Amino acid sequence: MKRLRFNLSSAVTTLFALAAMILPAPASAQFTAHAGRSSSSAVANQPDSVPTALARSGGSVSPDSTSVGNPLYSPSGEKGSGLSGKVFARFVMPEDWISLSSLPGAQMASASVQGGANPGVETVFTMRSFGQKVRAWLNGYRLGYWPQEKGRLRSEAYRNPDGFIEVTPENEDTRVSEHFRLRDFVSHGQNNVWPKYVVLREPLLDKLELVIEDLNDHGVNAEGMRIRSGFRTPDRNRAVRGEGSARDSRHQFGDAADVYIDQVGNGKMSDLNGDGRVSFADVKMILDAVERVEALYPELVGGTGLYAYSGRSGPFAHIDVRGVRARWVRGVYRPRSHRSAKSRKPATKGSMTKVLGSGNLVRAASAR
Repeated sequence: MKRLRFNLSSAVTTLFALAAMILPAPASAQFTAHAGRSSSSAVANQPDSVPTALARSGGSVSPDSTSVGNPLYSPSGEKGSGLSGKVFARFVMPEDWISLSSLPGAQMASASVQGGANPGVETVFTMRSFGQKVRAWLNGYRLGYWPQEKGRLRSEAYRNPDGFIEVTPENEDTRVSEHFRLRDFVSHGQNNVWPKYVVLREPLLDKLELVIEDLNDHGVNAEGMRIRSGFRTPDRNRAVRGEGSARDSRHQFGDAADVYIDQVGNGKMSDLNGDGRVSFADVKMILDAVERVEALYPELVGGTGLYAYSGRSGPFAHIDVRGVRARWVRGVYRPRSHRSAKSRKPATKGSMTKVLGSGNLVRAASAR
């Protein structure tokens, strides 16, 4: 009997040892592959974490999986996720939780879960469902109505967001990527209303980080990239239509941001090309970086608009990950003669093409 108990104990110990060798150890806030809908899929079939292997295979891969030549995570040694390796947050629906084995079960229902000292993907935001929105409001915060709610579903790319990230005074300073915090993407207005709600997709963060990296690699200090406008509630978008915003702007879907690069901390676009003045040529350098990033990562293709004159910040660029290529300009004018000094005429399509390059599609300025 003693021999039998000894043999049984040895067998159990052996099985546990084999399991430990075969199965990977759980990591803090580590996700397994999920076959359901993505967390904030404003663009259909665009996975939020933009894993190249997943996008190209059409199947599901675990976060530890790699594909030769197409790594799921950046090989740069950064601890974040995405193609840049610099995205430090995940946005999930409650039903999308599959495995966060190192977190107590009680924490999984909270609005956000933050990890320890490791700056990797350890802030997980559980979103509020779109179904919790009552008419134009969610929990006292005015959102307005998305195009689908008004019967204007142009394509799957314009369907209602899955849910909203809840922003509070306690979590607004959370880093969502290397250079950006959650507060950077909050819609303008309703300053004294809390909580606020944001739609934000991880591919946008990934693309912005890659553009910064590309500019730095090409000798342009882009560490001071700032968000002029991130998420925009439909209600806010309607209010700024006169400033060039599109009726169905991508800002409403969490995959667009207007950015400028402030190298000196004065809240304005800087002289990126070193010619002694801030002009349209400086903001075009952002477009050049976007072109290079999209050539390397077609998963992040989207729209880029250049705006020459707008408010205190000066020139800026619109960048999005809508899933199709689009280019446009606004605020480029012909030189004025004495006869036409009182009236500015918009640039012709030919002059816009000259600014953007002959290979670019120029669309209406309202495409943002």
